[in-house]
Amino acid sequence: MSKVNPKIDLVFKKLFGSEENKDILMSLINAILPDNKQITEIEIKNPYNVSDYKEGKLTILDIKAQDERGVLYDIEMQIKGTDFYGRRTLFYWAKMFGSQLDYINDFPTANEQITELEKLAALEKQGKLGYSGLKKCIVISLMDFNFFLDEKYKRSFMLKDVETNETHKDLDYLDLYFIELKKYKGKLQNVKTTLERWITFLNNAHKYNKKTLPKELAEIEEINKANLQLEVMYLDEQEKRYYESQQKFWFDQNDFIRESIEKTVAIE
Repeated sequence: MSKVNPKIDLVFKKLFGSEENKDILMSLINAILPDNKQITEIEIKNPYNVSDYKEGKLTILDIKAQDERGVLYDIEMQIKGTDFYGRRTLFYWAKMFGSQLDYINDFPTANEQITELEKLAALEKQGKLGYSGLKKCIVISLMDFNFFLDEKYKRSFMLKDVETNETHKDLDYLDLYFIELKKYKGKLQNVKTTLERWITFLNNAHKYNKKTLPKELAEIEEINKANLQLEVMYLDEQEKRYYESQQKFWFDQNDFIRESIEKTVAIE
C-alpha cells in the first residue's frame, strides 16, 4: 500500500486522535482558532482504538477532546457531503453540550415528582455539575467537499444579536468552524499562516515523504511529524478493508489525484 491518505476519516482519527500525537492535534486546532483563544493543553477523550469497530464497521471517527479551560471539542474529517450536513453538525454540538448533564436522569430521589431544575439545584449544592458548570462546546469540521456557495474556505459561527452583533457571556457556548479544503487555492510559496500550511499538507500529503516535504511545511514541527507518522502508519486487515472502501470513493471524486498517486508510485 502506498502512503495512506489523511483525508480518509480512519487515518485522520488514527493520526490526530492518538495519545502520542496530541501535539499534532493541538497544532491543528490552534491553526483554526482565533489568536485570543489559543490552547496550551489538550486531553483526547476518545483516543483511537481498534475497539472503535463494532460488528465489523468503524463507528467512532470523530475526535473528542478537552482543553485546559474545560472547553470541549468535536473534530472530524469528512470526504462526503450530504443534504443534511449542517443539521448533523448542530446535532453533534447539541449532543456534546447536553451530555454534560446526562447523569441527572439517574439522580436518586424518593420523590418521583421532583423537577429537573430541582435535581440540578440539589446536585449543585453537593458541588456537582449543574447548569452553572456547563462548558463551551466547539465543533470543527474539515470537509473535502464544498458546502457553502462562495469561495471562502474558512468560516465560523457563534450566537450573537443579528442586528448589533452583540454577544453575551451566558450564550458563548457554541462555536462551529468549517474548513472547506477544496476551496483553498493558495500556492505553496505564498503560504503565510499555520492553517494554510495544514490545508496544503492535507491536500497534498500523497505527494510527500520525509525527503520531499517542502520546507514551507516542514518548518512547522507538527506537520513534519504528521508526515513521518503517515509514512509508517500500519493498518491491520480490518482497518485496511475500511480504508480501501473509503479511498475508492475519494478516488472516484478526485480522478486527477489518482493519476498523480499512480505516477508517484511508478517513479518510486
